[in-house]
This record gives sequence, C-alpha cells and structure tokens, in this order.
Amino acid sequence: MNASTWTLVVGGVAGVGLAVFGAGMLVTGRAPDATKRAFRSVRDAGWYHLLFGVGLSLIVFGTALNGGLVTLLISLVAIALVAVAVVRFRPRGHGDRWMGNRRHGNRGSG
Repeated sequence: MNASTWTLVVGGVAGVGLAVFGAGMLVTGRAPDATKRAFRSVRDAGWYHLLFGVGLSLIVFGTALNGGLVTLLISLVAIALVAVAVVRFRPRGHGDRWMGNRRHGNRGSG
C-alpha cells in the first residue's frame, strides 16, 4: 500500500468511528464527561459527531472513486454536512464557558 491508500483508509476509519460514536450518543442519550462539557447538550454532541463522521467518510469515498462529476457531487454533499455540523452543532468555545472571567479587551482565555 502506498501513502495515498493508507491516508484514505485512516480517513475512512476515522469517519466511520466518528459517525458510530455520534449515533451511539443519539441513541443512548449518554456521552463521556469531556464531551458533555464541550457541547451544550448530548444531542448536539451526537449530531456534530455523526454529521462530521459521515462527511469525512463521504470525502474518502468520493476520492476513492476517481470519477469527476460523481466525486464533485459527493464532495459538495460532504462539505454541506460538515458545514451544518460546525455551524449548528459546534462545541462551546472558551467564551461560552468563561464568561465570568471576561474583561474589557480580554478574550476570556482563562
């Protein structure tokens, strides 16, 4: 196997793993403590991981096809899924967790 194939395999496994992790959170309603702290709700965490994992898997699948228009369409769908995940279900930033520590001109880094 060359480096390109290994990259596709690793990307595909990571995508499927994220999707399964997200689906598991949506089905069970439970998440690891660190994940719960990073997101507003378990539902948001589940959707974020599911959409991001499916998007990554689609990018890998589309790249492996080597078919111009089909690869382009699959990539556009994948980008749309990741965009929804990042915009709608994004993790909380430091500002959301540390609002009490903010001062004028300070970005709330701690």
